[in-house]
Amino acid sequence: MRDDATLGEGYHRVRGGPHAEAEALEQARASGYDARGATLFVSLEPCNHHGKTPPCTDAILAAGIERIVIGAADPNPKTNGGGIQRLRAAGLDVTLVDDARSRRLIEQFAVAIRCERPYVTLKMAASLDGYVAPKPGSHWLTGPESRERVRELRFQHDAVMVGAGTVRVDDPLLTVRPSHARRRQYARVIVCETEPVSKAARIFEELDEYARTIVLAPAGSRDLFRGLEDVAECLYVGSSDSKKLEPRDALPALKAAGISSILCEGGPTLAAALLGGGVVDRLVWFVAPVFLASPQAVPALGSSLSAALGDWTFETIERSGDDLLLTAKLARNV
Repeated sequence: MRDDATLGEGYHRVRGGPHAEAEALEQARASGYDARGATLFVSLEPCNHHGKTPPCTDAILAAGIERIVIGAADPNPKTNGGGIQRLRAAGLDVTLVDDARSRRLIEQFAVAIRCERPYVTLKMAASLDGYVAPKPGSHWLTGPESRERVRELRFQHDAVMVGAGTVRVDDPLLTVRPSHARRRQYARVIVCETEPVSKAARIFEELDEYARTIVLAPAGSRDLFRGLEDVAECLYVGSSDSKKLEPRDALPALKAAGISSILCEGGPTLAAALLGGGVVDRLVWFVAPVFLASPQAVPALGSSLSAALGDWTFETIERSGDDLLLTAKLARNV
């Protein structure tokens, strides 16, 4: 920007493609503008290392930018202040705003980089009295508007994850809206611990634009789940004799498979394991305007979890059709 006029704009469209800075500067050049002496506004600190693209600091210095305003520092250890230092050393006027909105934009990326596991969003739906179903089994709880929002939420992540119980009861397909195109194939993940699911489950259907379904299973139970290797990518995690899946072991395996963010739509068992393991970063909770309490009603969460839930910051409360939608994130990610 110069003299209140925008010379160029850009954003990082796909992994491996030009970063926002390079795209904005290229747009300015293509429009016939000279960016020398201009101010550059960016949400994330410009990178200062060679990765899939050259350092953005090179492009900024070559363009003759005089001032840069940065929304948030880059959490990637390869940069993490290095871009700011280089630009200041070259004489640029650098302002780091450390803006909450900018940090929100990079929230998934920041957690995946810092924790070496995918960013985890847990989606839950419950009645006003805290149950997910009037009795064990499949049950539609929220309305069509909320279900549509969940499909949109899937698209905002690299993968969707459910437990084996959800596959057996609901037999979900777990697709995103077909109107969206993705550079990276979308993944569907099943957490299996004690016994395999049916190979005929819809989640194993081969679909265009979708990666092969992933099954997470304990390394000590490889023989038990070997039959699913015909229809799924089986990732065995934990020690060689482990019969239990620990979230802190399983999630890094997904990160190694190229998944940086995941939406969990599992039932109470998987939700409790993730919350108890301290690996949920964002909570999306739908509340339906019904009461379900009965001797057979299935609770959303067990009382034993209270000591392991962590410190949450609730951000939004809004209406979703006839339902209520609450969102929160762990205080460590604020």
